[in-house]
Amino acid sequence: MFQIIDEKIIKFLRRTWKPFSRISIFIIFFYFGLLKVLNLSAATPLVEALFQKTIPFLSFNFFLKFFGTFEMLIGILFLIPKAERLAILILIIHMIIVSLLLFLLPNITWQKFLVPTLEGQYIIKNLAIISLALVLGAHLHYKDY
Repeated sequence: MFQIIDEKIIKFLRRTWKPFSRISIFIIFFYFGLLKVLNLSAATPLVEALFQKTIPFLSFNFFLKFFGTFEMLIGILFLIPKAERLAILILIIHMIIVSLLLFLLPNITWQKFLVPTLEGQYIIKNLAIISLALVLGAHLHYKDY
């Protein structure tokens, strides 16, 4: 009995994991990017702190809108099967930039050694998103381009 239920669940997961993964990444990136574009993001102070450390010669308002649009693009690209390779590439670039906060702004991202603040936890959880993108990438085929 349990084996039959287990097999049905596994078959369901095998049918749905890829679209669910794509939609999940889309929602996360498009939604959070849109909040930045609309200047409604709770992450704005964190983005501004990174901005001040790296490229203060640009207008922050322009940068925030650009960064939000970049995130929205990542989300949209994950919905397009033929665009997954590009989506994964720019997601990795985005994640590298965001992860820099852990090193460039330790006073904001760490309470003390190995104890992240809420902002630090927000960044560290991106490992799950990276893993999900890598799983999607691992299931690509050479004929998919």
